[in-house]
Amino acid sequence: MVSRSYSNLLDLTSGDPPTFSRGGKKLSRVATLPGKLSELDEESRSNVSSDAQSSVSEERMIIVGNQLPIRAHRRSEGKGGWNFSWDEDSLLLQLKDGLREDVEVIYVGSLKEEIDPSEQDDVAQTLLETFKCVPAFIPPELFSKFYHGFCKQHLWPLFHYMLPLSPDLGGRFDRSLWQAYVSVNKIFADKVMEVISPDDDFVWVHDYHLMVLPTFLRKRFNRVKLGFFLHSPFPSSEIYRTLPVRDELLWALLNSDLIGFHTFDYARHFLSCCSRMLGISYQSKRGYIGLEYYGRTVSIKILPVGIHMGQLQSVLELPETEAKVAELRDQFTGQTVLLGVDDMDIFKGISLKLLAFEQLLTQHPDKRGKVVLVQIANPARGRGKDVQEVQSETYATVKRINQIFGRSGYQPVVLIDTPLQFYERISYYVIAECCLVTAVRDGMNLIPYEYIISRQGNEKLDETLGMNPSTPKKSMLVVSEFIGCSPSLSGAIRVNPWNTDSVAEAMDSALVVSQAEKQMRHEKHYRYVSTHDVAYWARSFLQDLERACRDHVRRRCWGIGFGLGFRVIALDPSFRKLSVEHIVSAYKRTKNRAILLDYDGTMTVQSSMSTSPKAENIEILNNLCRDPKNVVFIVSGKERKTLTQWFSSCERLGIAAEHGYFVRPEQNAEWETCIAVPDFYWKQIAEPVMQLYTETTDGSFIDTKESALVWNYQYADPDFGSCQAKELQDHLESVLNNEPVSVKSGQHIVEVKPQGVNKGLIAERLLATMRQKQLLPDFVLCIGDDRSDEDMFEVIMRAVANASLSPVAEVFACTVGQKPSKAKYYLEDTPEILRMLQGLGAAASEQSTKAISRSSQRVIIEKE
Repeated sequence: MVSRSYSNLLDLTSGDPPTFSRGGKKLSRVATLPGKLSELDEESRSNVSSDAQSSVSEERMIIVGNQLPIRAHRRSEGKGGWNFSWDEDSLLLQLKDGLREDVEVIYVGSLKEEIDPSEQDDVAQTLLETFKCVPAFIPPELFSKFYHGFCKQHLWPLFHYMLPLSPDLGGRFDRSLWQAYVSVNKIFADKVMEVISPDDDFVWVHDYHLMVLPTFLRKRFNRVKLGFFLHSPFPSSEIYRTLPVRDELLWALLNSDLIGFHTFDYARHFLSCCSRMLGISYQSKRGYIGLEYYGRTVSIKILPVGIHMGQLQSVLELPETEAKVAELRDQFTGQTVLLGVDDMDIFKGISLKLLAFEQLLTQHPDKRGKVVLVQIANPARGRGKDVQEVQSETYATVKRINQIFGRSGYQPVVLIDTPLQFYERISYYVIAECCLVTAVRDGMNLIPYEYIISRQGNEKLDETLGMNPSTPKKSMLVVSEFIGCSPSLSGAIRVNPWNTDSVAEAMDSALVVSQAEKQMRHEKHYRYVSTHDVAYWARSFLQDLERACRDHVRRRCWGIGFGLGFRVIALDPSFRKLSVEHIVSAYKRTKNRAILLDYDGTMTVQSSMSTSPKAENIEILNNLCRDPKNVVFIVSGKERKTLTQWFSSCERLGIAAEHGYFVRPEQNAEWETCIAVPDFYWKQIAEPVMQLYTETTDGSFIDTKESALVWNYQYADPDFGSCQAKELQDHLESVLNNEPVSVKSGQHIVEVKPQGVNKGLIAERLLATMRQKQLLPDFVLCIGDDRSDEDMFEVIMRAVANASLSPVAEVFACTVGQKPSKAKYYLEDTPEILRMLQGLGAAASEQSTKAISRSSQRVIIEKE
């Protein structure tokens, strides 16, 4: 099925539109090389149409990860070929339990094993037909640059707060590795495109290996239903901003509909990066966090992943597990086991754990001979000098501790650095009195969850351990505060792994805590872990993805930007770009025109250092004012003195200052007030409060107006300024609770002004004045860029509904930029606004010239 929302119309004229399967029909062949697609079955071919609606009745989820949930084994010599089976330990496979039975799942990813090009066609066909898996075959050299290069040398260390301060620490940024990363993401995108029905399927992309994939998919299918989940930490903006391709990755992630994180900290860091580097702020509404990005709402999901309960419980019931538990029970008879299970890498904190255990034995001689630390060290997933250093330090520390504190029949530290079967690891969980996780940084870490379920055990294991099955189970956890699962384990002893004194004390506390408290902590953890499993996580993510995508069908979409800067503009059908030709045509047809223009952000760029009007702006306004059919007003938040000075050469221009409190219909008229305010004594209350926040917020200042006080934090730190603005607003609302004023927040401001003062007053007054003069408006143009201008838009649109205008009135409420607004039109930026006004001014001059010409002709005729 070919997408009907192409961002590049040239794709449709290439003569070879891509072909996709529909409704779960199996491809007879699939692509094995980028851009090369083998034949499809005839039925699929005949069904392809760019205009046809999808006939898919069931939902499909395309799950994309770096690796497929598949194990591959080369057949014995002589037979040739490959044997494939599901990888039961893969999270991508386990999450299927959370999806409805009617949801078809297709996997896209690479294989761990290298497949010879001559075998790739057959392997791809087998995987698709048997497992519904679409393999991405990456050339070995490219994969090495992608995975071991950019992913493991740049992204992974940086996301774990490790800066490349020297070539030994992650290495300098290598542009060729970045290009390999982008190339591999493009290959994955091509594979998704082979099987997707873009109007029906959901796509769920996993982890930092595929962070730019959303851009490639969104570029091809503007309305694709796309979720992304990051399984690693997301660093603070101070760390992330050092990445040379920081903007490209943020832009790519924002092409998703839903972005998931394990913890609020990770999500907060991502939102802070979007705010500081892209100027995009988030909003929280009814419990959901969202970013408004070119008319699309990118939702943020915060939910830690869980474990697969069924798999773990089935392993606990294996005879092998029971036998291993009995073996370990006998091995550690009379000893208390502390357990650590970690990968052998620099972020898991194995050496820090060993140092803390050494300190425990040093400070508590009574623990010697009674307490054993079993450290299971899984092979590192990466490679390099840092892994070798961790191994060397670990072996040396273990050797030293065992030499100092060991004796006949007692080995304080048991280091297991050979791969274990899953049931063997589970057996260690079962007999361990306490589990220690002291990683200095880890995205999630499910070891504590597995430990909790294993300690719950079953009747057979209780019998093996000599326990009464009715006795409440107990467990203890010591976890680092820098791992993703820490916030969800409220009964654990949280530690700073860098503080070995603290970790040693936590170990001691875990050993001496009462049995009743151990049981209470275990029950609390078991209740959470057993209900928040991987199925719950997947089901919750899909529900939020469906909610995030439900408006896709009714929105108009088109793509803009090049390369990784591509994004999609999504607009409500009733919200469209203002056509200059259309408004000029309406302008020429009408006779009683009302024109209301905001100034800052509309006729001048908001961030400009000099906000005084340029000569061309004055000329545009004068051209509009010369037309006797026009009533033109500048409606601004600035004080009247400044506006009087700026627009002194515009004699017929009406000016509304301080958001409509002061108004002057033309230069020769006196200033009037729209609302009678007897006193401004409330300023004496508000100004000291604002001054307090100004002193504590570097870059902020107070703008004192005749009718209002404005606290401006445009030049302050965006996060701190926003936080202070919320506090200031609450503070002012509290102290001014009984005063006749309103406290409003705007774009980088907090403003206190008399109640009832807003720009809508000017719109109401202007329309009412024209009606009193028997000049029923038949053309209304209102332009603004921020929240204060929405009051004008509301009045204008209400006038349309109340028939307060001419029955044939042309109404143009226009905002600057694509964003939620009560206006029905938008223009991109200030230059577009000025070009449109120049068009109106030119039309006004043209009509004025024709009128003078006709008048001159009449005079000549009368003389004759």
